[in-house]
Amino acid sequence: MTVVVIGDVVTDILTVHEGPLAIGSDTIASVRISGGGSAANTAAWLAHAGQAVTFAGVAGQDEPGDARLAELHAAGVATSVRRVPGRPTGTVVVLTSDAERTMFTDRGANRLLSPDDVDRALATPGARHLHLSAYVLFDADCAPAGRHALAEARRRGLTTSLDAASAAPLQRAGSAVLPWVDLLLANLDEAVVIAGRPGDPAELAPALLAHAGEAVVKSGPGGATWVGPGAAPVHVAGVHVPEVVDPTGAGDAFAAGYLAARLAGADPATALHAGNELGARAVSKLGGRP
Repeated sequence: MTVVVIGDVVTDILTVHEGPLAIGSDTIASVRISGGGSAANTAAWLAHAGQAVTFAGVAGQDEPGDARLAELHAAGVATSVRRVPGRPTGTVVVLTSDAERTMFTDRGANRLLSPDDVDRALATPGARHLHLSAYVLFDADCAPAGRHALAEARRRGLTTSLDAASAAPLQRAGSAVLPWVDLLLANLDEAVVIAGRPGDPAELAPALLAHAGEAVVKSGPGGATWVGPGAAPVHVAGVHVPEVVDPTGAGDAFAAGYLAARLAGADPATALHAGNELGARAVSKLGGRP
């Protein structure tokens, strides 16, 4: 079984600052450049978990694009990526401390994702599941490709999952932008936006079922909660992390751990624990990849 992951691949300029930002002046920080993009991160973590995976997206015909694809290939990820001359590979500046992150995003060539790109990816031999990052749905230029991906995956008999991606763009777009999928993954802030009210994960998760056959709410160190129709919610506590180094990519790692386990036949509790384990590994290191 191969998982096809569709979404962004970017260069992360990761800036870990010490103490609060000194606006208008200098802030001491460590800076590194690495591969990023929620979908590309998830694909890398899936490969790390032993799952066959193909990443599909669009990158510039430039040196950053070369580097980003080389990183994915080295991680064991097959790629179906269209290269576009004259358009830059996406870039995200990530300002992060030990618990929070702020991102400045230039999506670059990612905005050019098309239905044809999707069709090429879904033709991957052995493709059985499609995972889509909702970032694709938040951008008017590529949202049609995202909607096409989910519809075409269902037509071809693939199961589907969607990561709600980020609370702020989801708030701007409105939860109606989320098409129906077999599995919806959201963190607590995203679940609040989808439900339209605050609450704990068990209270919010059922609202996600308007968009999915089953749903998971991620609560970081608080663990994760699964909900399905007619079933009691399942909560699994988080994995203790001695020191949170960088939260970048933690949700992507969780998604990969959960999907790999669930697609292998694990029950929700076992899959939640697998997701928590990879999420804990992600926050214990710099960057969003294994």
